[in-house]
Amino acid sequence: MSAVDVAYVTLALVPGIGRARLGRLLAHFHTPAAVLDATVDELAAIRGMSRAAATAVASTSLDSGARAVARAEEIGGTVLTPEAPDFPAALRTIPESPLLLFVQGDVRLLQTAAVAIVGSRHHSRYGAEAARHFATGLARAGLVVVSGMARGLDAVAHHAALDADGGTIGVLGNGLGVVYPAANRALYDRVRERGCLLTEFPPGERPSAGSFPRRNRLISGLAQVVLVIEAREKSGALITVDCALTQGRDVLAVPGAITSPTSVGCNRLIQQGAKPALAVDDVLEEYGIVARPPEDAAALGDRDRAVLAALDRGLQLADEVAVALEWPVADALAVLTELELRGIVASEEGGTFRRSVGSVAVGA
Repeated sequence: MSAVDVAYVTLALVPGIGRARLGRLLAHFHTPAAVLDATVDELAAIRGMSRAAATAVASTSLDSGARAVARAEEIGGTVLTPEAPDFPAALRTIPESPLLLFVQGDVRLLQTAAVAIVGSRHHSRYGAEAARHFATGLARAGLVVVSGMARGLDAVAHHAALDADGGTIGVLGNGLGVVYPAANRALYDRVRERGCLLTEFPPGERPSAGSFPRRNRLISGLAQVVLVIEAREKSGALITVDCALTQGRDVLAVPGAITSPTSVGCNRLIQQGAKPALAVDDVLEEYGIVARPPEDAAALGDRDRAVLAALDRGLQLADEVAVALEWPVADALAVLTELELRGIVASEEGGTFRRSVGSVAVGA
């Protein structure tokens, strides 16, 4: 990076220097280096600059910015200022647009159409299945899946997008090089190697309570659509929804059982006017993308259809399906297993089977 860029990074990392103050400082002093060379009195004379903020800027050394840039480069990352070609255009115009970004991985994903998938850390089996279903379908349609690298449905969505050979962006509430939560080490490595990690916090910075709400505005800001899979009444996912609405993004929600506490947030969003997401096509419609007919719909054979029809009648065990169809149990189990591998059927604890979320309908 040039000396001007390092000076900008240094200035952007000063606590309390937001976009408005930075804009006034640069308008008056013209360059970041000139701002850093100014005295406390000169800085305090600028409209909107408190004495404390002026002191913080005046006492800042270029070394702090240089260290942040060097640390990012050491771990294979880079720093993007708003003028950088790779800086995501979608984030330049949101309220509280980031002053700089630290990224690691495939920066090309930052310029690709993206969908944000958010949901609860403490989710149900249904929520995990829905997250996999939507992330897989949207990634295969060419959309980049954005989420927050948290436990739960964030992690499910990231993994599913990569499993589908799609792109994913993980937005961190901490600096590069810090894996939080520690249980997501494998996910962190996968996204870094095959997707893109993004944060506005300098390398090595640990997360704090306030860092995650700030992260959420970037999750929604990167995407045209925010899809909420499962959310409790006071879920953190709803903070991302608030950010999305402020930014003018579209919000879709996956409906759930009215008796499920993990679906209260989604069902309320739909009640308040959010579009229900019943299939991948509902999301793709927001992007003007027409999905190809599902391959598994055309590939269903007579035996597949017979088994699915049995499941639709409420049968759940392979034994029950076999009796209803007058087949050997081994044959029924073989078809169920094949349908599970194709994502049309899901297995539950206790050896039961059911239709997967969004699986094809069986014709009459």
